[in-house]
Amino acid sequence: MRTSKSGRLAIDRAKVKAEERLDGKYLLTSSDPHLTAEEIAVGYKALLEAERGFRDLKTVLELRPVFHRLEHRIRAHVLLCWLALLLIRVAERRTGQTWNRISTELGRVHEITLTGDAGQLTQTTPLTSEQATIYRGCGIKPPPRITAADPA
Repeated sequence: MRTSKSGRLAIDRAKVKAEERLDGKYLLTSSDPHLTAEEIAVGYKALLEAERGFRDLKTVLELRPVFHRLEHRIRAHVLLCWLALLLIRVAERRTGQTWNRISTELGRVHEITLTGDAGQLTQTTPLTSEQATIYRGCGIKPPPRITAADPA
């Protein structure tokens, strides 16, 4: 926007054209002068993927935000992000599904407690065929149907 002499606002077409040339472009920096632009871009992309994996995992685990300033804690955080990404990629490759789909489908498995005159029974909801396929594909034993029984 620019202001004319009369005080009216108008769109600065030249500035819009200049900004359009920069759309979709990123400025990436590195402290290593020996890396190529492609290597730096791949590194940033990998970092974003690792952070996304950890963020997804934190959401599932309902963890609070984490802020670090000490080097050993930062290194541990990066390692956990990398491990989260690794787990996600292994699950995706073994099942042929996206992490979002796997997470949504397995998030529907619940443990419920039934209480009555005969006592209390804790069990998991029946697995759908898709949920069972995910467990099998990942090589994980599905949860037992009945997890606890306390007769009255």
